[in-house]
Amino acid sequence: MPGSEITAGIVGVGFIGVAHAEALRRIGVRVGGVVGSSPERTRAKAEQAGLPHVHDSFEALLADPDIDVVHIASPNNLHVGQAHAALEAGKHVVCEKPLGLSTEETAGLRRAAEASGLVHAVCLNLRFYPLCHEMRAMVAAGALGEPRLVTGSYLQDWMLEDTDWNWRIDTREGGPLRAVADIGSHWLDLAAFITGRRIVEVLADLHTFLPVRRRPSRSVETFAAASADEDLVEEAISSDDAASMLLRFEDGARGALTVSQVSAGRKNAVNLEVDGASSAVAWFSEDPDRLWVGHRGRPNEVLQRDATLMGPEAAALARYPGGHVEGYPDTFRGLFEAVYADVRRGAPAAAPAYPTFADGHDVVAVTEAVARSAEEGRWTTVER
Repeated sequence: MPGSEITAGIVGVGFIGVAHAEALRRIGVRVGGVVGSSPERTRAKAEQAGLPHVHDSFEALLADPDIDVVHIASPNNLHVGQAHAALEAGKHVVCEKPLGLSTEETAGLRRAAEASGLVHAVCLNLRFYPLCHEMRAMVAAGALGEPRLVTGSYLQDWMLEDTDWNWRIDTREGGPLRAVADIGSHWLDLAAFITGRRIVEVLADLHTFLPVRRRPSRSVETFAAASADEDLVEEAISSDDAASMLLRFEDGARGALTVSQVSAGRKNAVNLEVDGASSAVAWFSEDPDRLWVGHRGRPNEVLQRDATLMGPEAAALARYPGGHVEGYPDTFRGLFEAVYADVRRGAPAAAPAYPTFADGHDVVAVTEAVARSAEEGRWTTVER
């Protein structure tokens, strides 16, 4: 790396790209440049969000010798090609999920990343809520007994109206799955991470409640609404607004998940419960500092996020005293701290403390099985 200061470049200046920039600043990583869909739009957004130098193209960002790590926060269909190009340019890569639109794509990217010797990570950042690490430690230590049921939901409402629009709806950019790929992928990864068990079979039902939407002629930011006075164009929709699925895990645990982007009042609501043979744990993202612990023969408990009360891995992620809520932006900080520890070493650790392209490939394998199951109306094996 040129010089002693690690420098990152960010591809994409929407909601997530700005979240990356803010988290990198918090951990002391210099953001040396950004690139977006057009130089004009990117400069306007960079000025608004206080972002640094704007590159005129993705190729120009890759050619910048000061950039050590490339963060990819572009539309889903660009992830694989941009990640390959960044690796070929000798850059470490942090890529938003989904890693790609098919396992054929992601398998090749995973092989290339592992052969490169470079750090490669996927932003499955929900793992980095401290209490999610605590849940994982409790399962691994046998505190719940053998896991039996893994249940929950991921609900949002930002796609509730027929005038709600974003590039994720366009299957050419977002891929054939929307709610499942966008937010369901986070829950599926989180369930596997917490239990330490992969999902091996799925039975899924996908539904498009709004088969026709009215879209604006301009680009719309994530979570932003169309203006009431602009002209709207009707467009047929094929991607999923919502999904329900049954899951089978390794070692026999069963699961059930509901995913929706059309649930009124639910802004970013992740629920996950693991019921074991002797105890249970449940966590809710909109109350992220409390973990419910269920028992049969004694009173239930609520564990407050507090470094003095948690195991070492979870405590390391808790940067504020108990009662000082840590939330969504802090998950990026925790993830990037783990990633950049390896960047400073110059290569991935033998067992990286963050999700790698292998994890990103695994999530795509599960969501592919979800799509096949919904199409065929049967239990479907996850093909890895």
